Amino acid sequence: MKPQGRLMPKITPETSHFWQGCKEGKLRLQRCDACAHTYFPPRPFCPVCAHDRVSVVVASGRARLYSYAISHIPAPGLEPPFAVAVVTLDEGPRMMTNITGCPQEPGFLALDMPLRVTFLDLSDEVALPLFTPEGAA
Repeated sequence: MKPQGRLMPKITPETSHFWQGCKEGKLRLQRCDACAHTYFPPRPFCPVCAHDRVSVVVASGRARLYSYAISHIPAPGLEPPFAVAVVTLDEGPRMMTNITGCPQEPGFLALDMPLRVTFLDLSDEVALPLFTPEGAA
């Protein structure tokens, strides 16, 4: 049984900085040293210019809701209904996540609503980045 019933991500050398940051309460992204493009998910080269000199940067943790679907089907560690969302980070990249801290209904999930990152501890090595509406408790 996985912690919290969720499926665990596989930590690789390319993603270890991201998962370590999440455990520290920091959302880490990568930025290309050549073209300054900030990107997610982690990879050893820039997806825009293919340069292999990249830096790890700490994101602000702020985002906007880009898209979502409300699932009414159970999933590992998630009881329906739950929102599967794509958020646009203030730094530019988009990431898939879940929205927490509000009812999982369309009346509470507005496109472009401001969000902030929170982290759900799953194990000693893994914390998942989730997003909650800005100003939610």
